Amino acid sequence: GQVTVTMTNVDTQAASLTNGYTYNAAPTVTAVNLNAGALAGGNTVTITGTGFVTGAAVTFGANPGTGVVVVSATSITVTVPAGAAGPVTVTVTNSDTQSGSLPGAYTYQAAPTVGSLNANNGAPAGGNSVTITGTGFLSGATVLFGANPGTSVVVVSATSITVTVPAGVVGAVTVRVTNTDTQFGTLAA
Repeated sequence: GQVTVTMTNVDTQAASLTNGYTYNAAPTVTAVNLNAGALAGGNTVTITGTGFVTGAAVTFGANPGTGVVVVSATSITVTVPAGAAGPVTVTVTNSDTQSGSLPGAYTYQAAPTVGSLNANNGAPAGGNSVTITGTGFLSGATVLFGANPGTSVVVVSATSITVTVPAGVVGAVTVRVTNTDTQFGTLAA
């Protein structure tokens, strides 16, 4: 909180400045709205917590974020830097050097890969269910067959997705899996 600052001379005369100094509590980090993203970084996230002050810095692991904007004492927007695969601690450090952290608050992820489909052909009407195998699939991933979105997408695991094939035109199409962090992998036609 704020305190009055008083200066007293040796002759006992004094002058005061009401609310002349503010003691700040250390910031806290409670959440990151988009808690995963590409190894290359570049996405903008919002950090929520308490005690953020203008001039605060943000790090993801050891890497400093860029474009830090302290929106309020409880909200910061920042552009995520590049990083290595895996979870990292997100730390907010105020200009008074006090900091707050949230371990594992952000996870760097590699792009998914699409290796194969258990059935690689079907009728133009679609409607058949296929299993896609690959790596790095995240819950909420979407699947495109050419330009047409698959339906009933179920991410069974990081290496398996089941999906209902949409209707399409006769011919081979590229299959694309896009994770919620916008990274994607394809299997060419």
